[in-house]
Formats: sequence, structure tokens, C-alpha cells
Amino acid sequence: MSTDTDNNEEAQVNLYELIGGADKLRALVDCFYDLMELEAEFAGIRALHPLSMDGSRDKLYWFLSGWMGGPNLYIEQFGHPRLRARHLPYAIASSERDQWLRCMAWAMEDQGVTEDLKLHLMQSFYQTADWMRNHPG
Repeated sequence: MSTDTDNNEEAQVNLYELIGGADKLRALVDCFYDLMELEAEFAGIRALHPLSMDGSRDKLYWFLSGWMGGPNLYIEQFGHPRLRARHLPYAIASSERDQWLRCMAWAMEDQGVTEDLKLHLMQSFYQTADWMRNHPG
């Protein structure tokens, strides 16, 4: 039987905690960028990044930390993310959106993210990635 205390504790759980906190989130982001560098199917999105992706790795980690309910590392350093505005210089069509999503799904699989959490995250990631498209196709 569920109590009010149990329900309040469940409400307090956030994505950051569900993913496993800072170390697990960092491992997920690193896996994502490792896959992007290693797998030919992600060449399209790899080409949108600088030669060294260390800064990109950090920025995605910092952004996801706050977005998932953890420390607002990105906002503390750069202010509001303005995701669409920051991505406008890069040609992003359906192909790039889909590569990003496949790469993240693969990274979550590699990192052992539970199916329920993976489904929830992929739905949110799809909405954002689709919104980033700024080129036809």
C-alpha cells in the first residue's frame, strides 16, 4: 500500500538521479561522443563538430546535468542555453537529427540505461532534435 510519504518521495526523483548522477551522465556523454567519432554512420553529425570535441563533450554534459534536474552547470557558465539559436550556424536536417538520436540511443544502450528511462529520454530528445532542424530534408 502506498502512503503519502512514498508518493512524495517518488515525485522528488528526477532524471538526473534516475540516470545515476554525475558519473553515469558523464559516462553516457563520453560514450555518445566516442560513438560519433568511431562509427561511420554518424559522420554527418561528426562533421558539424570541431576537430577536438572536448568542449562539445563538456557542454552537452553541463546542459544535460541541469536539464535532467541536477546541477545547472551550463546555465551557471553561459546563461540560458538558447539551443536553437546556438545551433543555427550548422545545417541540421532530418538526417542529422536522426544520426544524433541513433547515436544517443546506442550510447544509452551501451551504458545500461533502463528501457523505461531510455524511452522517456528518447521522446524528449526527439522533440528537441526535431526542433533543431533548420534545413529542408
